[in-house]
Amino acid sequence: MAEVTLRNVLKKFGNIIAVDNANLIVQDREFLVLLGPSGCGKTTTLRLIAGLEEPTDGEIYIGEKIVNDVLPKDRDIAMVFQNYALYPHMNVYQNISFGLRLRKTSKEVIDKKVKDVAAMLGIENLLLRKPKELSGGQRQRVALARAIVRDPKVYLMDEPLSNLDAKLRVQTRGELIKLHKELGVTTVYVTHDQVEAMTLGERVVVMNKGAIQQVGKPKDVYDHPMNMFVAGFVGTPPMNFIDVILERHDKDIYAIFENLKVKFDEEQTKKIEEKTFKTNEFVLGIRPKDLYDEIDVKSIDKNQVQKLTVVIDFIELMGSETFIHFKFGNSQSIARVSAGRDYSMGEKISLFLYTPGINLFDKETKQAVF
Repeated sequence: MAEVTLRNVLKKFGNIIAVDNANLIVQDREFLVLLGPSGCGKTTTLRLIAGLEEPTDGEIYIGEKIVNDVLPKDRDIAMVFQNYALYPHMNVYQNISFGLRLRKTSKEVIDKKVKDVAAMLGIENLLLRKPKELSGGQRQRVALARAIVRDPKVYLMDEPLSNLDAKLRVQTRGELIKLHKELGVTTVYVTHDQVEAMTLGERVVVMNKGAIQQVGKPKDVYDHPMNMFVAGFVGTPPMNFIDVILERHDKDIYAIFENLKVKFDEEQTKKIEEKTFKTNEFVLGIRPKDLYDEIDVKSIDKNQVQKLTVVIDFIELMGSETFIHFKFGNSQSIARVSAGRDYSMGEKISLFLYTPGINLFDKETKQAVF
């Protein structure tokens, strides 16, 4: 097994910076997810590790060996692509065994390995079929089997579930988690789907415009985003942002916006006082889950909530929960509440903000205060 290390890795395509001074260590046997929107540099980062792209600057290590000048076939990695990249003229058995045959592995060893991995993935009855005879989920399993059978040091996966339907994607995520626990191979997984990232990754790397924004465990990235980009990208529905002014009254600090006056608790106040800011203009970040309706708020300490009055713009019924959309000043905001009662468009309702859950950002730098 092996660590994967990126040191000051830069990748340019002409004047465009695709990966901007990336520093990252993927730990041995770790399942690490690169997450970000289209064009953020995550797939280019994966291709740099694979050797399909050459870095403009910086160093890439697999284990203790620098691999900048090592050919992809000699890096001891296996890659699973978004389109599966199966050979259409070969049957499943031949596709899975292709890498082993290139290595001149004996027929007996090939046969045992192919049948073992096919049984592991539940495709042993498909070995004689061609790719065109398979469903999307079956092709995805064949692509995984082709990677697993080689026993590489590192798996690289580029959005392998994106072509599957929603139900099969959930099922396959569970299978990938089980596979990683069983195989324990260092894995770097690329996705733009935050649900995949949060459920699969032991750690998540959030990228934007070629730069790494934050690295951490999924819960830490969700609960403690380092900047407004991470806060807005991670979480469904996304975080609400409201421009506020901070004012001090005696020992207390408040966030003020129209009829909203949120008092910060002792810990939040301490974090504000630890830093020096150019202005008193900030951005309040509120997760939709931290806005409660009159039913749900009964379970919350009344000293930890702030009442808001809002008018419903529109409603999304999600089955077990409801998304309420409303305007707060010039900001379009969302509350995620239980499906315990019916709401209607244009209705004026009370929502209750759970103040310990709020985030605060410097309006100028976009960096988190807490």
